Amino acid sequence: MKKILGITLAGVIFATLPLMAGDSKMDVAQMFEKECQGCHGPNHEGGVGSSLDPKAIGKKGDYFLRDTILSGRAGTAMPSFKSKFTSDDADKMVQYLLKYEAKQLTKLTIEDVAATYQVLENREELYKKYPKPTDVKSVQDIVVFTERDASKVGFIDGTTNKVLSKHSSGFATHVTVVNKRIPRYVYNISRDGWVNMFDLNAPGQPIIAKIRVGSDSRGLACTPDGRYLMAGNYVPGGAVLLDAMTLKPLKVYSTDQVEDMDGNIKSSRVASIADTPYGPYIAFALKDAGHVYIVDYSKPDFPIVGDIPKIGRILHDAFLNEGEEVGRYYMIASQGSDVMGIVDFKTKTLADKVYTGPGSKPHPGQGSSWYNEKLGKQLHATVNMNVGDVTIWDNQWHVLKHTKTAGGGLFIGTNEHTPFLWADNVIGGEDNYNKIDLVDKETLMVGRIIQATKEGTVQLIDPNNLKVIKEWDIGAVKNEKGELITPRLLHGEPSAHGEHMYVSDWTCGRILVFNAKTGEYVTQITELTTPTFTYSIEHRMDLPGA
Repeated sequence: MKKILGITLAGVIFATLPLMAGDSKMDVAQMFEKECQGCHGPNHEGGVGSSLDPKAIGKKGDYFLRDTILSGRAGTAMPSFKSKFTSDDADKMVQYLLKYEAKQLTKLTIEDVAATYQVLENREELYKKYPKPTDVKSVQDIVVFTERDASKVGFIDGTTNKVLSKHSSGFATHVTVVNKRIPRYVYNISRDGWVNMFDLNAPGQPIIAKIRVGSDSRGLACTPDGRYLMAGNYVPGGAVLLDAMTLKPLKVYSTDQVEDMDGNIKSSRVASIADTPYGPYIAFALKDAGHVYIVDYSKPDFPIVGDIPKIGRILHDAFLNEGEEVGRYYMIASQGSDVMGIVDFKTKTLADKVYTGPGSKPHPGQGSSWYNEKLGKQLHATVNMNVGDVTIWDNQWHVLKHTKTAGGGLFIGTNEHTPFLWADNVIGGEDNYNKIDLVDKETLMVGRIIQATKEGTVQLIDPNNLKVIKEWDIGAVKNEKGELITPRLLHGEPSAHGEHMYVSDWTCGRILVFNAKTGEYVTQITELTTPTFTYSIEHRMDLPGA
């Protein structure tokens, strides 16, 4: 079971005898921790994915559970595990889930974090030796990419699309952020808790320091003044404030005892973390408890100065508003309540909730915020995991439009150089996850569709009549059995100073590059392993909270 899951265990109960693990040698507890707990929770309590409490799933039947693991669930983020599990492995996992007993989770401490700190290069010597970047003209030309299953971070010259370097960076490497004040430094966090600091000026973009903040981690943010970095954990629950120039830990915010939406005291994972240009604040979301905490990093001991409760169930990712009073509003997805909570940094209150639709599970990723000339309004948008829908709202927190897309998505991105919102359909099933819907920022309708076929073409399609406007040959990709692979497209990212959009092709191991203004295909970057996220240094320097 992958970390981005959305299992819905409902249906027919099959007969009867318990499944047998047969010849499986899989360490199922380790596999669950590696692939499943990010969505289903460290204590199987659920989150993005369903609760796997034995009392609940026991009613579904062993054979139904095995089929869910092996085949996935259509219309959700639950993928097929046939490529990683044998039938015996799946049987063994089912028995593990049915017999699971909740465990006491460890508490996050600064001593445990500090013990993992490593310095790999002398930062000050590199700073003096390489005052300018050696591999590119400007660090703003660089695009960071992640190879999830290879556990690597890499760097591309966005002007030539040449891969500059790759680095091992921890399991299922995740979020990357840039130091906006000193953009030669970028930071990455992996799902097994390693935070790495890279120097983009030095040859090969080396890791110069690293620290492990937890055993299961996600969020990362760097303050606009370039002084502090905050990392967030699922396990042990909490957030860690780090010195952005050294990675030394400064303070730990444990979330092992917090009040949830129902008034219960329990542990909570930490989901989104975001800095803001609006003030000396960094926010982090308590995924299971439904709170957002606001930290003031300008004050001694970095206190929590805002606690916004009851936003919604299962908080996940978030983004900030652009335009007037940029960064004032922290818009956080609640996937258990189908809302975007609007946290106001000025008043440190919940300004409103934007309802995204029944069973929608909003997942904005980097989100989109732009000024609509036709309406004279700043607008904001998210895609949704469980439905093919872009939800668009204004600064009065009114939903203006539900724009239909091909299927459930994880990311929607834009900037001032493209007339479109680039919405993926990566959760939409094989018939749809090879498409990117380009939503016109003025009309709020799908203006173009990009489709990559398993036969090896990229097509630009008119959504009104579904006719192919243009087509390019990019080459087909086959699996080890010689079968054609359907491209799985995700995460549009502006690059090359707004000229291009990078789109990751997860299944075919490449990044596709498109013209940002027209959606036309430009080129591809190949020989990658499950490329997932791309981060343009220039774009991320301008994007608030990213």
